[in-house]
Amino acid sequence: MNKVKILIVEDEMVIAMNLVSILEDLGYDVLEPANSYEEAVDALKEDQPDIALLDIQLDGDKDGIDFARYINQNQEIPFIYLTSNADSRTLNQAKETSPSSYLVKPFNQDDLFTSIEIALHNFRDKKNAEEKDKNVIIKDSIFVKNKNMFYKVKFEEILFIKSDHVYLEIYTAKNKKHLVRGSLTAFAERLPKNFFRTHRSYLINLDYLDAINSIHVIINDIQVPIGKTYRNDLMASIQLE
Repeated sequence: MNKVKILIVEDEMVIAMNLVSILEDLGYDVLEPANSYEEAVDALKEDQPDIALLDIQLDGDKDGIDFARYINQNQEIPFIYLTSNADSRTLNQAKETSPSSYLVKPFNQDDLFTSIEIALHNFRDKKNAEEKDKNVIIKDSIFVKNKNMFYKVKFEEILFIKSDHVYLEIYTAKNKKHLVRGSLTAFAERLPKNFFRTHRSYLINLDYLDAINSIHVIINDIQVPIGKTYRNDLMASIQLE
């Protein structure tokens, strides 16, 4: 199982590095801490963390609450506020962004671990419930909801699926693309075993695999990237290790 990837947004480096040490001891994969709104946005786009820990006070014009709003609008992941600000005004502003939790400094390792695990669990349950409500599987097909209609997409026709923030792009052998809202992880759990994760953002149908090297696969003349954490499993699945 892949480690949970955590983004820390904290402008005090001593605190940030202490958090890194604690989280790594707990077994998480911790990204390079971001100390500003701009760095946090870049990290969210490039590294695609599973959860974020946000200090409210940051260097610059925008703070942790601004970044929480950005998360909600662009790449829906759970986030937890870690802050020394417990006044009612700050708390009310934070509540408007629907955080998974709000920890007031100082806090201990057990509090941090519990908050992270509960946040991830609740987020996954929510996403799974949304997926079940939107997409219906019947035998060899999935019906994807678009506005007020359900469109039938056969598993055998799907080339690959790409995650784009809070949406999934489903590419088919008939040169069609279906756009649905949801998480790639939840969607993957409902597909046959011939579908394989090659990247945090890609899921391929092995039946259409034409070629492979160390950095990408070819699906119907389309290059799909292979992430480092998925490469060995993919090679083993097609007996190329």
